[in-house]
Amino acid sequence: MRKIRIIGVPLDLGQERRGVDMGPSALRVAGLNDRLREMGCVVEDAGNLYVPIREMQAAGNQRAKYLNEIAVVSKNHAAWVRKTLRQGFLPIVLGGDHSIATGTVAGVASYYQRRNKPIGLIWVDAHADMNTPETTPSGNIHGMPLACCLGYGSPELTGLAGFSPSVSPRNAVLVGVRDVDKREKAVVKQSGLTVYTMRNIDERGLRKVMEEAIAIADRDTAGFAVTLDMDFVDPTEAPGVGTPVRGGATYREAHLVMEMIADSKRMLSLEIVEINPVIDVANQTAVLAVELTCSALGKKIL
Repeated sequence: MRKIRIIGVPLDLGQERRGVDMGPSALRVAGLNDRLREMGCVVEDAGNLYVPIREMQAAGNQRAKYLNEIAVVSKNHAAWVRKTLRQGFLPIVLGGDHSIATGTVAGVASYYQRRNKPIGLIWVDAHADMNTPETTPSGNIHGMPLACCLGYGSPELTGLAGFSPSVSPRNAVLVGVRDVDKREKAVVKQSGLTVYTMRNIDERGLRKVMEEAIAIADRDTAGFAVTLDMDFVDPTEAPGVGTPVRGGATYREAHLVMEMIADSKRMLSLEIVEINPVIDVANQTAVLAVELTCSALGKKIL
């Protein structure tokens, strides 16, 4: 029987558009816990981690806004993920904006590093999230977490695992990207991670892309962390996201990604981010995210 611990991280300091701090609540309202229990999982909800309120903070460095606050939250979050794995639970992390991924991935990486095993990473997203303080057009850290996981960016975030990078680029895969900032492209190319754009998916088919992505993330690793930014899905299906971009995955394509990850039986953690109930329609995006979580945990049509 699978043991799952849900960890809410209602962080909204990584971006400008307000509302993603309510993402964990939206997922719980959509029935996440009950749906997982119906699948036979043992579910423990750890509640939400403490996150400072934006109105009580100063943005600080305009090239990396709220860096110190995000780093403190991420360090605590990484410790929770590490403890969750040590106690035999699968961490399911509910965001919040995507800057929380630095803590999630660092927690998984540090747990397995102590067992002399590297991890892989499958990053499902419309955006590359590979900016650094030097390349960012906005200073928003939710556009930087993948770079941090690969060792690029502010030391406060790149070293959360106790070493850097948290994940080797040879085992990191970005799936579904369709919006990359001009100066960010150079970091993506320099990093050496594998990228599958929406054009790659259109031309080659999602099944082939995911077969390759899973093989890369699983190559000589303990398994892989999965982070799902709901803006991967087209806004017609997921309107309530922090930064929507047209031309995303269909409802069925999103499920296929999660179903193939479940079939691999190599997922070490799952994170769902960037759900914004303020701009959603009747909690549609959170309801879909719950369905996708169930698929990632093995729910099948038959």
